[in-house]
Amino acid sequence: MSSQPEADVTVRDFMAKSPQVLGRNDRLDLAEDIMTMGRIRHLPILDDGELVGIISQRDMFRSAAAAALGFVEDTQRALIQTIRIKDIMTENVVTISPEASVKDAARIMIDKKIGCLPVLERKKLIGIITETDILRYVVER
Repeated sequence: MSSQPEADVTVRDFMAKSPQVLGRNDRLDLAEDIMTMGRIRHLPILDDGELVGIISQRDMFRSAAAAALGFVEDTQRALIQTIRIKDIMTENVVTISPEASVKDAARIMIDKKIGCLPVLERKKLIGIITETDILRYVVER
């Protein structure tokens, strides 16, 4: 258990550093492969190094299901190869500072009903904090 006072525990202490990212013009099948192989549920989307969106596993399921209704698996795969990330990503992403408290991050996720917060420092993506990271914080306290 950490001896760091609770008020001093920051997002930086629990975030995943250098998260996997994709570009807005990447294909949906690439996102699916990365999420599956890396067991990742959220991918920040960058354009020229700037955070422009985020894609979640839920977005993937929704778009893949809509695109693939009634098609066999090979056809489903061919369909998602035609979809670009920018077509399904969430824009206007809620973010957080690395110096914010973990409690503040949890509060924002609960209030906004979201599963992660990209962490920005001087407008640059430096990490991501997820529900799993918040649970790790709770367990280690």
